[in-house]
Amino acid sequence: MSAILPGASVTVSVPASTANLGPGFDAVGLALGILDEYAVEVLPPGAGLEVVLEGEGAAVLPQDERHLVAQCLREALGACGLGWLSGYGLRLTCRNTIPQSAGLGSSATAIVGGLGLGFALARGGELTEADLGVVNTHAGIAEGHPDNSSASVYGGLTVSWMPGGSVVRTARPTLHPDVVPVALLPQDTRLDTATARAVLGPQVPRADAVRQAARAALLVHALTADPAMLLDATQDWLHQEQRRGVYPVTMAAVDTLRAQGHAAVVSGAGPTVLCLTTVDLVDVVVAEARSWGRSWRVLVPGVASEGLTVVRSTDGAGGGDRG
Repeated sequence: MSAILPGASVTVSVPASTANLGPGFDAVGLALGILDEYAVEVLPPGAGLEVVLEGEGAAVLPQDERHLVAQCLREALGACGLGWLSGYGLRLTCRNTIPQSAGLGSSATAIVGGLGLGFALARGGELTEADLGVVNTHAGIAEGHPDNSSASVYGGLTVSWMPGGSVVRTARPTLHPDVVPVALLPQDTRLDTATARAVLGPQVPRADAVRQAARAALLVHALTADPAMLLDATQDWLHQEQRRGVYPVTMAAVDTLRAQGHAAVVSGAGPTVLCLTTVDLVDVVVAEARSWGRSWRVLVPGVASEGLTVVRSTDGAGGGDRG
């Protein structure tokens, strides 16, 4: 597409995600039923960029080109041959419900959302499966690890890898219908991913790597075929214990739940605790977490079966709403 017209608009929704799920470090992700919505409207030339923020993070996130969604929108438009704010202006609206710096993929969601907006706007308000693949690769490279971003692109359970520095591949196993994710957020704790990753060493003992590989394989089996194995399948040796010092409250909660037989892990880089439970035990997990008091926020968000989705679009030429 060589130009975009004033009045054209696109709105996308993108789910939150939880990553690692114990031993699936930087590879396994699960989309959660908490959605951010991003919209872009093309304005007349000279209008520049207007950023409108609503919901989570609205008081602290930048309202200009530094915003992560805006950066990725610009990248996508550039990849489609559209100069940034060249002959048009943009109004970007971000409606955020995903908690920030909590280990629920808010940054990956923003990256996927910005890229999705740009490609959809350039393509007349649509995203093909091939477009999703392009977004998946761009987002995984931008994040540096595709676990969260791939789940946000495709929804459901994802296993992703990078066969080269410029390619992301994703498998999409079918999650067992009995598996229920419960997210437990310590209300007064937030942690950025960079801080959490900084405490990880450059090497791991060979014995730990061997054990981790076995549990990562078991994790996929437990999630897709036999949830009764989830407690063993979520044991980790590479990243959670090493981070205990940066989120002791989180690790204490993980310890408590695992001692009771529940498959609790750190969600992404934390500090949210993820418990992978089953339909028959979800009430038990929720009751336990609520007994910890009001310093914990308990969410049973469900699994988002769809990822990046165009929910509304107009072409700016009287074409009407495509959504």
